[in-house]
Amino acid sequence: MDFLPKDPAILVSSVNMFLRDEEFDSLESLCYCYNRNPNELKAYLLKNGYIYSDEQKQFRPVGFDKQNV
Repeated sequence: MDFLPKDPAILVSSVNMFLRDEEFDSLESLCYCYNRNPNELKAYLLKNGYIYSDEQKQFRPVGFDKQNV
């Protein structure tokens, strides 16, 4: 992949896949590779309903951790 997608849902899926498959060891290293600012990426996705979990190293829907499953 030459660039990160702009569509929020596809972006979340791509970032989570890269982190899950251990192609990158952190969100910061992934952003560095794609010339993106991690804080700007987090803010963009938060605005679109996703929040980053440092513990799980993935973006999740806002409120997901508060649901009783």
